[in-house]
Amino acid sequence: MVPLNHYLYLSAILFSIGAVGVFTTRNAMIIYMCIELMFNAVNLTFIAFSKFLNNLDGHIFTFMVMTVAAAEAAVGLAIIISMFRNKETVNVDEINLMKG
Repeated sequence: MVPLNHYLYLSAILFSIGAVGVFTTRNAMIIYMCIELMFNAVNLTFIAFSKFLNNLDGHIFTFMVMTVAAAEAAVGLAIIISMFRNKETVNVDEINLMKG
């Protein structure tokens, strides 16, 4: 049986990797994947606490986060593809669509 702190350490490491990726990378696809990694780290924490407390609330929250992540995947990828078609790059420094 794996103790709770192992799950929490793994979740913290995954979340940290995702946060570093978001703050250091300029590629929109890599940033998007790092945000998904951060979502999965939070899901791991929900499931670990749910198992530790013998409660199903963590599973319910995980399904809600996965539903939001699926919707975000559809919309986010559509936006990234649209930006690539217009600007021919996914580098966030070179995309300035909101400027007049």
